[in-house]
Amino acid sequence: MGDNHIVRVSAKVDYALRAVIELAVAGDGPVKGERIAQAQEIPLKFLENILGDLRHAGVVRSQRGVEGGYWLARPADEISVADVVRAVEGPIANVRGVGPESVNYSGSAERLQDVWIAVRANLRAVLEHVTIADVARGELPDAVAGLVGNPDAWEPHV
Repeated sequence: MGDNHIVRVSAKVDYALRAVIELAVAGDGPVKGERIAQAQEIPLKFLENILGDLRHAGVVRSQRGVEGGYWLARPADEISVADVVRAVEGPIANVRGVGPESVNYSGSAERLQDVWIAVRANLRAVLEHVTIADVARGELPDAVAGLVGNPDAWEPHV
């Protein structure tokens, strides 16, 4: 049986978020890729590619050499979870590779576009309002903590 979840968090996104959180708690100064890889049990080669994507997106900075490593390009409370997701995966909530605002349905399926727009809005409501600092501190915004506090949220299928 395949993975039939509508929203899949790829290994790439999972590792990228863990790496950025690791940098947030590391404080000032460059952190070696090896140290991040060890701390979060991420394969180093995979991590280096992800850190490259994060660098291109302006989420992290890097410096080569003995004193080199990676650090956050801006404060952790200015980096949302959504910023990291987009840096490594592109837009949030695509339908067949395009944004839900660009899909067209006709006849009885017409309102399906509204469903996808609502799904994206709901994802954004969480991913854009939770910062890397929130996760690193273990203090989520009230609206998000409220969702987590609902026992139904923990049920695999409701």
